[in-house]
Amino acid sequence: MLDVLYKAVDNLPPGRLARIDEARGRIRVRLDENRPLVEVVRQLNIEIDDLLRHANWFQLWGDEIISRATPDCPLRVQYIIHQGAPDGVGIGEGRGVVRVYINPDQSVKEFAAAMNPAIRDQLSGGHWFQLFGGEIIDNSPESMSKV
Repeated sequence: MLDVLYKAVDNLPPGRLARIDEARGRIRVRLDENRPLVEVVRQLNIEIDDLLRHANWFQLWGDEIISRATPDCPLRVQYIIHQGAPDGVGIGEGRGVVRVYINPDQSVKEFAAAMNPAIRDQLSGGHWFQLFGGEIIDNSPESMSKV
């Protein structure tokens, strides 16, 4: 089962606005609650790009598996400040891309709180999986599959 959690914190190292940690089936996104949302989102884009460059995450799009190495469409996630994003955030997914639209009229805490139900809903579609330590981890309740 995949588990992604966003959390606003006040204990990131000085100068660190966002941090993404990955483990088996799990991602933790920690955001500096004391900084402006626009600055945190800017750093979050750098952090997610780094995660996807060094990790093994995949999107199932129709009958195609998209990865960071897909030549015409490398897997990417983009956080975009967008006035009017519903309920604080809106997520749009296409082939090889996820765009997270973020209403700028909220705090970092509100953004993190809005992301958690939105990302759970996104993952429930079953289009994402992680290859971790030889296991394929997806959002199904069954046991994991070995590669």
